[in-house]
Amino acid sequence: MANVKVYSSNTCPYCVTAKEYLTENGIEFEEKNVQTDAEARNELMQMGHMGVPVLVIDDEEIVGFDKDKIDNALGL
Repeated sequence: MANVKVYSSNTCPYCVTAKEYLTENGIEFEEKNVQTDAEARNELMQMGHMGVPVLVIDDEEIVGFDKDKIDNALGL
């Protein structure tokens, strides 16, 4: 199974959509809330991103809720 991390914030509707989509497809993921976790925020910025959601599926970074890219990375 893929290693999935979701960088999110409390106020991001696309983050909610991404997490719901993963859950509906039975994909386990680790959530990294950049709003409440300074370490997660630093990780995101070190990757060169300032916005959320950012999904990291194995080594692939997907910015935003891009269903086609997510499906491709997960083999759905």
